[in-house]
Order: sequence, then structure tokens, then C-alpha cells
Amino acid sequence: MTHNSAYVYLIANPFPGFTGEPGSYPIDLHIAGPERQNRWKTGFRIILGFPALIINSVLANALGIVALLGWFVGLIKGEMPVGLRNLGVFALRYNGQAFAYMALLTDRYPFSGPSLELVEPAPAVMPERA
Repeated sequence: MTHNSAYVYLIANPFPGFTGEPGSYPIDLHIAGPERQNRWKTGFRIILGFPALIINSVLANALGIVALLGWFVGLIKGEMPVGLRNLGVFALRYNGQAFAYMALLTDRYPFSGPSLELVEPAPAVMPERA
């Protein structure tokens, strides 16, 4: 789902493959393996997850705006601005975290701060065809 969303919202350029293998696309979602979860947190997941769902809906709206603005800027400049692309990646990352939390895949609450990882940004310009 993350690969398709990244392509549809103009965050990543290549058409996503059908395998969904890790490392096969510029944007990947990694979910940790199964582990024991706290019963109290699991029992109150809907109440605890409500703020995360509100933030997720705001970021989903921002993702739509990113796609719209990115399309117009892409027509004019031929590239996706780095700031818009980074906002889109942030929205997709938070969406994946919120979904994993609400679907009981992880006990870790979605992190809405800046990324702690130093990630090499993908090129914003589409490669020229020979």
C-alpha cells in the first residue's frame, strides 16, 4: 500500500512492482516482528489512538495538497520540490505507523516528530530517457 500511495501522490517516480519485496522501491515500510503487547494499552487502543488518527487525517489532507502542488510545479519545473516531497514522505510514514498501531501490529505509538534517521534523499528529477 505504501508503494502505491507513494506513486499516486507523486512522492516516488518508478511505477511500483507487484512483488512488494523490501528494498525494491525507494520508499519502504518496515514493521517489527511480533512481540508481547501490554493488555491495558491494547484494551484502550481506540481511546489512545484517537489523537494519532486526528493527526493522520490532517497529514492525509496535506498529502493531497502535496500531490496537487507537486503536479503543477512538476509541469513547470520538471521536478518535485524537495520540501514537498519530504512532507509527503512524512505523511506516508506517519500513516503507516498509525495503521500499524490501530491494527494491533505494534505496541509502539506513532511518532510525529522529525525523523531520527539520516536518510539519503532520492533524486527529485526524473531520469531522462535515452
